[in-house]
Amino acid sequence: MLAIFFMCLWVSMLIAFACTTLVALKEGTSQVKRMHQIPCHNCDFFTNDHRLKCTLNPIIACTENAICCRDFEPKTANCNASQKIRRKLC
Repeated sequence: MLAIFFMCLWVSMLIAFACTTLVALKEGTSQVKRMHQIPCHNCDFFTNDHRLKCTLNPIIACTENAICCRDFEPKTANCNASQKIRRKLC
């Protein structure tokens, strides 16, 4: 009788662990999808510098608030952020 009780307890704990894992995976994938909607890396005003990420909206740059940024401009080939600076070595 005691063995059946522990078996049921073990199965219920296994089911609870599985449900918790599935919920965490679902929330994680929705968070990743939301983070991929942030358009900063494809914007002309994104500097790709950790000190000043955006010249117009530095506070909301690379956050979820930047998803609906009114100042978003698609990156062009002649913007400074898209060009790589090459240093001459002495």
